[in-house]
Amino acid sequence: MQKLRVVIVSPALADANNGNWQTARRWKQLLSAHSARIVRQWPDASADQDDVMLALHARRSACAVQAWHDRHGQRGLGVVLTGTDLYRDIAHDPQAQRSLAQAHSLVVLQGLGVQSLPSEHQAKARVIFQSTGTRQTLRKTTRHLRVVMVGHLRDEKDPLTLMAAARLLPPASGILIDHIGAPLDATLGQAAQATQAQCPHYRWLGALPHRQTLQHIQRAHLLVHCSRMEGGAHVLMEAICCGTPVLASRIDGNMGLLGENYVGVFQPGDAPGLAALLLACRAAQTGPTLVAHLQQQCVMRAPLFEPQAERAALHRWVQDLWNL
Repeated sequence: MQKLRVVIVSPALADANNGNWQTARRWKQLLSAHSARIVRQWPDASADQDDVMLALHARRSACAVQAWHDRHGQRGLGVVLTGTDLYRDIAHDPQAQRSLAQAHSLVVLQGLGVQSLPSEHQAKARVIFQSTGTRQTLRKTTRHLRVVMVGHLRDEKDPLTLMAAARLLPPASGILIDHIGAPLDATLGQAAQATQAQCPHYRWLGALPHRQTLQHIQRAHLLVHCSRMEGGAHVLMEAICCGTPVLASRIDGNMGLLGENYVGVFQPGDAPGLAALLLACRAAQTGPTLVAHLQQQCVMRAPLFEPQAERAALHRWVQDLWNL
């Protein structure tokens, strides 16, 4: 295998601690057989040495994509499509559309992503599932149902649906909700504070380090994911790979990870539907019914998210980009 110099363009770096950064950081590690680096803007002082560009986000990395194309054409140019790319920007944003056309190949992060691309670009797209390490499944108490939602407070993640569901749950239901995420939208942060004041079974914990967040996921009985728009949420894989089943909004970005037959889903924005699912899981907590079925479905999906699978797919993509 020829050792290549790979530049990963990420609109977010470590200070953001979001999905783009986590993907960029992990891909740098998985590409250790090559020489990989992460930048926010390109070109830079090391640009002349780069062989391959992996650009995260068609719209937000469009300037870097254009600059690469001006120098090298399509050779070595790959673009990774996020949820806002797939389900918003490529329909109307000229920069995002230009990135699709200029890339030699495209990557989506979940199984239903390709079908959302314009038909003329689908043939050059591939799916690379993100990965996470398998973690110990912890024993869960039956005294209550512990639920966690992880995601910075912004509109695309729809935290208001979780807060509304919390208000619908009887205080004595035995369901405890932890909500982790920074208030990127100040209004949503205020809503989280108000919900916490009104609902003793709901706690907003703000932003936490990744290790602490994983511990909360491991201890939870369920992870809730309410997104309206998603390219392939890494937190779903983390939950699946530590034995915590998922309740998720029925959107392509979630179903493309969980499988189209996954039963733990609710319509986007449907707080009563989410509350009903939580109550059903609480009622079935000690029996071989809903929670156990969700856990078994997640176990069947877990091999898709193993690091060796992502590493192999990523190396094939880099080689294909270079061998154009």
